[in-house]
Parts: sequence; C-alpha cells; structure tokens
Amino acid sequence: MSAPTHTPPHPATGRRVEPRLPWWALLLPALAFAALLLLILNPADAHAAGADPVVGNLFERIQQIVLRQGS
Repeated sequence: MSAPTHTPPHPATGRRVEPRLPWWALLLPALAFAALLLLILNPADAHAAGADPVVGNLFERIQQIVLRQGS
C-alpha cells in the first residue's frame, strides 16, 4: 500500500503584501499636528517663558493673514 505524496504549495507570484496600519497610527499624528497648529494660530493661549512680544506679534499677523485668506 503506497502513501500519497504531498506537493509543496506554489509560491505566490505577482502578489504584493500591503501592510495595514491601525486606526490610531493615523489619528495620533493628526491630533498632534492640530494641537500644534492651534497653539501657533492662537498665541495668547501659549504662554511663553520670555517676555518678547515680537514673536507673539508675528504669530498674530500670520493668524490674521490666514483668517483673511479663508474668508
């Protein structure tokens, strides 16, 4: 009595492996970017250690320009 032989499976040819990211891998960087953007656009909420109003004035000007462009 002879036993059946098993042939090895054929290697996959032409198939690409597409990695899948978890949902939080896209959400966390987006949230961090949004938080930093809000700090930049509203410099009154971001209390700096120094008392240099030039940087605050610069951010206020940028915010005014961005808000005017959006209108």
